[in-house]
Amino acid sequence: MTGNDNENLISDLGFEEDYDDAEHKSYKLYNFRRPDKFSKDNLRALRDIHREFSKAISLVLSGYLRMRVEIEIVSVDQLTYEEFVRSMPSPISVAVFEFEPLSGQILLGISFEVISCIVNRMLGGVGSIDAQARELTDIEKALAKKVINIIIKSLEDSWNTIVPLTGKFISLDDNYQSIQVATAGEIVALLTFEVQVSGKHFGLFSLCFPYPVLETVLGHLSTQHIFQTKGLVASNDERMKMISKLNSSTVDMRVQFGSCSITLDDFLQLSEGDIIKLDNKVQDDLIVKVNGEKKFFARPGTIKDQVCVKITDVYDEMHEILRNYF
Repeated sequence: MTGNDNENLISDLGFEEDYDDAEHKSYKLYNFRRPDKFSKDNLRALRDIHREFSKAISLVLSGYLRMRVEIEIVSVDQLTYEEFVRSMPSPISVAVFEFEPLSGQILLGISFEVISCIVNRMLGGVGSIDAQARELTDIEKALAKKVINIIIKSLEDSWNTIVPLTGKFISLDDNYQSIQVATAGEIVALLTFEVQVSGKHFGLFSLCFPYPVLETVLGHLSTQHIFQTKGLVASNDERMKMISKLNSSTVDMRVQFGSCSITLDDFLQLSEGDIIKLDNKVQDDLIVKVNGEKKFFARPGTIKDQVCVKITDVYDEMHEILRNYF
């Protein structure tokens, strides 16, 4: 095969390779055994989301355990599920949970140094760490589940600013070997956090998102999208808090009995006892204004010698226009 034939074959396959360093290369290397499924922008977005999560959960755990807990995200990587499992220590507390309606399961790994310190504090201790790593007892696992559910809830709140999700705890294990949430060659996003407890105990916890779990929301995982939606989408709890605050707010409510046109001279000569003929009819609905805006129709009446109105319907501009023709 001649050199020209080689060039034609490369061109037919859709690749262009320059043999002259002066020319710009228009191809890139691709590893079929470990493809990059998450773009750099996806990874940056994951870091941004979980940077906010780390700040929030630090405050939540500090209040819950009544001791200082500082959590900081240190890395965001993509690797195969097999590489991820091999890199994790044992024993380690591994929580399996879901983010409905996303498909698949997510892993939350907490090192023994961190979980033993938290459990010791929950049992009334000062938050010390056991000298030797071991598996948790059934009682310790029950306490660990409470903290894990708090972490999942805080994680859910952080994600809800991007896309509405509901966290659901599935199980708690002592190592990754017995858990299979993805195939060995599947790409996962691994987020690693450093945990500092009481300023003297250090450990790690990690989040593992298999690619199929995040595949349907990758369009939302961009720094631009996060910037545009941050602070605009409120969670259900935030909505309820806003509503509860609005319930105690004071608004100006007035009832418009009618209108008419008079001259300025007649207006200046008005005195107590004068009668003004309004344009609307006796059977017409009155208009109720809230903070100057027309909101309701109402009918006049009295309760215990006090003038009042009864709301009959929500204000409709077309209804007000049409009633003038009948």
